Amino acid sequence: MSLDYENDGAFHEKVIEEVLSAYPDKFAKRRKKHLSVAKGAEEGAAGAAGEEGALLSECDVKSNIKSIPGVMTIRGCAYAGSKGVVWGPIKDMVHISHGPVGCGQYSWSQRRNYYIGTTGIDSFVTMQVTSDFQERDIVFGGDKKLAKVIDELEEMFPLSHGLTIQSECPIGLIGDDIEAVSKKKNKEIGKTIVPVRCEGFRGVSQSLGHHIANDTIRDWVLDKKEHAFEAGPYDVNVIGDYNIGGDAWASRMLLEEMGLRVVGNWSGDATLAEIERSPKAKLNLIHCYRSMNYICRHMEEKYGIHWMEYNFFGPSQIAASLRKIAKHFGPEIEEKAEAVIVKYQPLVDAVVAKYRPRLEGKSVMLYVGGLRPRHVITAYEDLGMEIAGTGYEFAHNDDYQRTGHYVRKGTLIYDDVTGYELEKFIERVRPDLVGSGIKEKYPVQKMGIPFRQMHSWDYSGPYHGYDGFAIFARDMDLAINNPVWGLFDPPWKKKDETPVLQAAE
Repeated sequence: MSLDYENDGAFHEKVIEEVLSAYPDKFAKRRKKHLSVAKGAEEGAAGAAGEEGALLSECDVKSNIKSIPGVMTIRGCAYAGSKGVVWGPIKDMVHISHGPVGCGQYSWSQRRNYYIGTTGIDSFVTMQVTSDFQERDIVFGGDKKLAKVIDELEEMFPLSHGLTIQSECPIGLIGDDIEAVSKKKNKEIGKTIVPVRCEGFRGVSQSLGHHIANDTIRDWVLDKKEHAFEAGPYDVNVIGDYNIGGDAWASRMLLEEMGLRVVGNWSGDATLAEIERSPKAKLNLIHCYRSMNYICRHMEEKYGIHWMEYNFFGPSQIAASLRKIAKHFGPEIEEKAEAVIVKYQPLVDAVVAKYRPRLEGKSVMLYVGGLRPRHVITAYEDLGMEIAGTGYEFAHNDDYQRTGHYVRKGTLIYDDVTGYELEKFIERVRPDLVGSGIKEKYPVQKMGIPFRQMHSWDYSGPYHGYDGFAIFARDMDLAINNPVWGLFDPPWKKKDETPVLQAAE
């Protein structure tokens, strides 16, 4: 289905009105601010003040607002943002889910954060450690239990380089002093212990958990230890790459081929030492802006380390990002970057020649968290595919401003979309592919529409880098052109059938 963005914009506005018509007037008025159609830059409302002082982006939607109780949202909580995203992938630290077992169990090995190491010896990413709160702990407090847990972990895992305490909701409600326990145990065992006040009820989504986790890196890790580390002129930190399916390794390969030295990669396949020595780097390269811009801004203000975003999804953005990064370091690195681009061009040509004829004109709807709703757009376009709609689970206004640089006029934009809205948008737009999370995967497939899980690459990957682009193209082709979709009709193609009971009569 090839898109006509000019006409589709009017159609998408009509679809939004249809969806809102099912709501009570008051709720429809609130939700309308979160649903829009991308306008051209000259038509956008960038810089215009919205309700409650919020700035409307070029994509004209309001964001980072508390979800409505009782309405099905796909967001996570602050605990998920800290434990599942920022701290959890740090491989040589033990991460304690402090509270009842449920949150830790749900977050256990949820993301495919690949790492090098021996699990249970010097790496602990895929392990689940919980203080397992019971009723008596809620009544009498869990400080003593937490101290005991830390002692047991030190005995069980002596090669760990530190611990984090990831607070669940009850911790903030009963007032456990996890900071005092951390300071006391730090003196006793001599390891870094980071208390993270990431109780799930904080903020409106997992986004605040990212911010809180960034602040604990600033307050409890940076400048706490001296490292005998000799900095070089081409040292960079890769920040906000969680090594889903090996993404960080694919990115690191390209950066090192162009002559840079990656001295820290957090938090995918990262060690505590990489974070501690990060202020000695010459440049911070941030992939997931939403989750890690806070610490990058801090390091710029305190250490004078410049930071820039990059995008390694698809050859167009890879080449643009390599050139942008190289320009920061000067002619020598720029020359090497061009050599890297030339080296991989035959691979790009072969991938495009094979898959573009099979994917040309196919439409895609995206709904993911972090950076993917905008960063993967050009990777699809490199294959001749088109984006019908895109949106974020927990974006802020600046995310939508950045999205305006990727989407075309007429694209459907939705923020913190409800389950009902997403289903109706898919029914009316009828894209050839939907890319979203695990909770959306099976309902969409039951609608007869191909789906890719774009939080963790549906057990595939990596998708970053030139090699990742080949895997990305293959996976999209496997999803869309799978013959299974011809074996049954989606709901809107089914004819009225005589009820089974009537037929039996």
